[in-house]
Amino acid sequence: MRIDPAYLDAETAYRLITGVVVPRPIAWVTSLSGSGVLNLAPFSAFTFVSPKPPMLAISVGRKGGIYKDTAQNILNNEEYVVHIADSSLMTAVHESSTEHPPDVSEVEELRLSTLPGERVKVPRLAAAPIAMECRFRQCLEFGETRSRLIVGEVLVFHIRDGLVHNGKIETEALDPIARIAGPRYAKLGEIVTLKPVFQTSKTES
Repeated sequence: MRIDPAYLDAETAYRLITGVVVPRPIAWVTSLSGSGVLNLAPFSAFTFVSPKPPMLAISVGRKGGIYKDTAQNILNNEEYVVHIADSSLMTAVHESSTEHPPDVSEVEELRLSTLPGERVKVPRLAAAPIAMECRFRQCLEFGETRSRLIVGEVLVFHIRDGLVHNGKIETEALDPIARIAGPRYAKLGEIVTLKPVFQTSKTES
């Protein structure tokens, strides 16, 4: 089968590519509006772009020509928190994608408990096994839909006790969820461990 993306509208191309790029980790992001409303939304166009300093990137699209509240809040306040949810939070993650007016807090709607930020003013979710307080660093726009790639630096990691062993996250204990196409999610399947291969150190000598 051959598909030429030149003949696809944005909605059709989105449905196609979100079924191709799978599974995707989910950034569950809290941010504050100018009036102090705590916004919460999930983003599955998400990755890290630098280990030192640690920097994360999320892609925020537009709907009806308007950017999601998260993008506006981050660009206005330059602070936010990225969470990694486990499978017990799957329903809350999904329901937090419901579109609400800017003056409605998804955190309050879902009755999620929060903790104060340590390095940012934005609260973090108490139930999330990992929370990363971030400061905005860069925004780039891409494509006809002008999707915004927002890059932020992690100022502090909050990690549930017992998840880190020898400096690494115990992935099975974390029990992360991933997004696939449509309103569908995935959990970890079989984990296959292969022998290590030589890699040059990421620290410059």
